[in-house]
Amino acid sequence: MKHDRRDFLGLGAAFLATATLSRSVNAKEEESCGHPSKTKQPTIAYHPKRVLSPATMITSQKGKNYNPVVTLNGWTLPYEMKEGVKEFHLIAEPVLREFSHGMVVNCWGYNGTSPGPTIEAVEGDRVRLIVTNKLPEHTTIHWHGLILPNGMDGVGGLTQPQIGPGESYVYEFTLVQSGTFMYHPHADEMVQMAMGAMGMFIIHPKNPKEHRVDRDFCFLLASYDIAPGTYTPNPSTMTEFNLWTFNSRVFPGIDAMNVRVGDRVRIRVGNLTMTNHPIHMHGHPFEVTCTDGGWVPKSARWPEVTIDVGVGQMRAIEFTAAHEGDWAFHCHKSHHTMGPMGHGVPNMIGVKQDDLSEKISDLMPDYMYMPMGKNGMAEMSDMADMGMKVPENTLPMMTGTGQFGPIEMGGMFTVVKVRKHQPKGDYKDYGWYQFPEGSVAKKR
Repeated sequence: MKHDRRDFLGLGAAFLATATLSRSVNAKEEESCGHPSKTKQPTIAYHPKRVLSPATMITSQKGKNYNPVVTLNGWTLPYEMKEGVKEFHLIAEPVLREFSHGMVVNCWGYNGTSPGPTIEAVEGDRVRLIVTNKLPEHTTIHWHGLILPNGMDGVGGLTQPQIGPGESYVYEFTLVQSGTFMYHPHADEMVQMAMGAMGMFIIHPKNPKEHRVDRDFCFLLASYDIAPGTYTPNPSTMTEFNLWTFNSRVFPGIDAMNVRVGDRVRIRVGNLTMTNHPIHMHGHPFEVTCTDGGWVPKSARWPEVTIDVGVGQMRAIEFTAAHEGDWAFHCHKSHHTMGPMGHGVPNMIGVKQDDLSEKISDLMPDYMYMPMGKNGMAEMSDMADMGMKVPENTLPMMTGTGQFGPIEMGGMFTVVKVRKHQPKGDYKDYGWYQFPEGSVAKKR
C-alpha cells in the first residue's frame, strides 16, 4: 500500500487501523536499517567540528572583504588555507534534521546537516574540496552552475568514477565566475536528493564593490514524502510530496529574515524539488538580479512581487527595505504552505459531522478524527491549538501563532522583519512588529 498525503485524512476506522500498522512496521524497518527508532532519538548536532580543530578553522565571517551570506537555519563551511588554496572538507553521511518542533527526519546530507553547509568563496579563488563518503552507497558531488574543468563536474560514470563508501575524492579548480550556485550528488540522484543531500555554493565578486548588499540570505527549496507517523522520506515518490521546505525546515520552524529600514537586501533561492515554486514577497517589489547563468544587467531587470523558480534553477532577488513591519515571504502554491495533507477525502464543506469524531474514537481510542472542517480548514488550526492528537513525528497541516492569533501556515513560509530601530550591527529577532496606534485593520 502506498502511503502519501492522500492517506492522512482518510475516512473511517479501517484507515486508522492501517495507519497504526504502517507506523509500527516503519519503525521496525528503521531499526533494522540502523535508523533511529521512535524510542531512541539521538541528539541533533547542527554545527559539527569534526573536520578541523577550532584553532585551524577560518570562517568567511572574519577578515573578509565581502558581506557573508546568512543561510536560513544553516551555517557556512569553514576552510583552511594551504599554499594559497582554500581547502574545504565535506562528509556525505546520514543525518537527522528537525523540520520543526515535533518532527525529526532521517535524511542524507553533509557534515551533520541537511542541506549541507553553505560553501562561500571569492571569484578567482583556487579551491580544493575533499569529499568523504559515509553513505551506505556510492556518491559524487556535482557543482551545479559552476564553470570548471570537465573532470571536476562530478557526474558519476561520465566524468569520474563513483566515490565508494569509505572513500575520499578531491575536487580542485579555480573559480572563474561569481553568483549563486548549488552542490548535489550526480549518483543515484532519485534517492540521494530525495533524502536531502544538497547544499549552496556562493561565489562573491572579486571586486567587493560589485553587487554589494547589506543583508544577503540564501536557502534551498526541497520536497519530501514522509508518511504520517514515520521518520524516513520515500525516495520513489515523483509527484505526491507532503512536505515542502525552505532549507529542510517548515514554518514555524524557519528562520525569519531580519533587516533594517534602508538596507539593500538580497535573497538567493535554489530549487531542487520536482516542481516550480512562485516565490512571493509582501510589502516590497523586488528585481531578479542573478540567475543560474550569472548577474542580470540593470537594463534587463523589471519590478516583481512574485518570481517563479523552476526545477534546478537559482534566482537571487533584491529590494530596498523601505517599509516597517512583519512581511510574509512564501511560495504562492497554497498547498506548499501547509503541513502533511490529505486529498483523497470527500469535500465536507457544509456537511454536518459533529458526531463522527466520537464514533471513530470509540473504535480507535488512540486517534482523533481530522476531516476537512464543515466551515473550512481553519477549524483544524483551532483543534491543533487545543491539543488534537496527530500521529507521532507528524506536524499539523496548519500551525504557527502570531500576535493576533493562528497564522494558519506551514511548509514554505517565513517572515521578513523590517525594523527602523534595529540596533546597529545587531540583526537579532526582537519579536513581532509593534504597530503604530490606529494602523491595524479592525472590526467595524
